[in-house]
Amino acid sequence: MPTSDEILMDAEERMDKAIDVLKKSLGGIRTGRANPGLVDSVRVDVYGSPTPIKQIASVGAPEPSQIVIRPYDTTIIKDIEKAIVASDLGFNPQNDGRVIRINIPPLSTDVRKKMVARIKELSEEAKVAIRNIRRDGNKAAETAEKDKQMTEDDRDRTKEEIQKLTKKYEDHVVELAKDREKDVMED
Repeated sequence: MPTSDEILMDAEERMDKAIDVLKKSLGGIRTGRANPGLVDSVRVDVYGSPTPIKQIASVGAPEPSQIVIRPYDTTIIKDIEKAIVASDLGFNPQNDGRVIRINIPPLSTDVRKKMVARIKELSEEAKVAIRNIRRDGNKAAETAEKDKQMTEDDRDRTKEEIQKLTKKYEDHVVELAKDREKDVMED
């Protein structure tokens, strides 16, 4: 039967995983800023096969509203430009013969509101996951007490600690969501 420390360790590890999932999900939400990752999905037909842009060019964001793509081989610059136009990203690349510049249009208010709504959904999902972990931990403590593996005081102390963990992780979720919302709402 699990000890109080084991129950708490398990709950904390699982809550950490819930936070990691939330961070990954929030990272995929587009803000109004240029991000080299925005063109990661573009494949360019060069040398006989569709190739990711990152393998044939350096991609950077020197300004908050611009992505710059520098092909390692300037003879394929037209192919890269064509692939960007053909993608469903809605970007309008400018090609000066050496580099391609993509100006990232600012997000409309409606799009920003949708992004914020999605952030709220994701943070609520994370909170639900954390509360489910709390429930599992409390159940494990009650079972251990019923099976005489733990005293009533130990059970109550364990449940108190689980509640503290729950509060700490829920607060972390709120902070992550707030920071991401701020990123989305800024220009």
